[in-house]
Amino acid sequence: ASMGRTVVELFYDVISPYSWLAFEVLCRYRHIWNIDLRFRPAFLGGIMQQTGNQPPALVPKRGEYLLKDVKRMAKYYQVPVRMAADDFKRIIGTKIPPSLMAMRFITAMDMTNPQYLEPLSREFWMRFWSQNEDISQPENILAVARQAGLSAELSQKALEMISSPAVKDRLKETTAEALKHGAFGMPAIVAHYDGKPHLFFGSDRLELLGSIIGE
Repeated sequence: ASMGRTVVELFYDVISPYSWLAFEVLCRYRHIWNIDLRFRPAFLGGIMQQTGNQPPALVPKRGEYLLKDVKRMAKYYQVPVRMAADDFKRIIGTKIPPSLMAMRFITAMDMTNPQYLEPLSREFWMRFWSQNEDISQPENILAVARQAGLSAELSQKALEMISSPAVKDRLKETTAEALKHGAFGMPAIVAHYDGKPHLFFGSDRLELLGSIIGE
């Protein structure tokens, strides 16, 4: 980290639309604020399981509100999140969480070519939350990687790493780290300031984050 820069970690999963909002806003703020932004791909399914949390849409009134809220925030932040009521089924109704393979792929890229982390993560959100497309199948993962500017060779290598213990362990470790900071959902933003970590949940606490780190 550069001298005096506040390290801000963003723990995220591309299944979370609020993580996309936080990601884009923090990407903008890192040019204005004195922060060193670090992307920490983690697994939301693991966090929910470990903390006994439930998807908000399981409460019907909350689900209704969530649709409106995401729409308003997407407009406010100019991020093309398009959310419909049946998106809840796309997420909750599957045996294997739809983002597990994507998050392993992103983790593999973080371990080999971290410079692609930002464009790759953005394209996964784009595909799932803007284009309403699948991100769990190998051919779709490769399409996302191509869109993010990765060579076929790099993508293939990362795809082969998905099932390796090294990648699985790394994703579990990052998820465990988020839990250690007190995360119970996503996005979990951790600012290391004044010698201690400060956890912020969600994409609507960024003014507070700024005020605590003196921005």
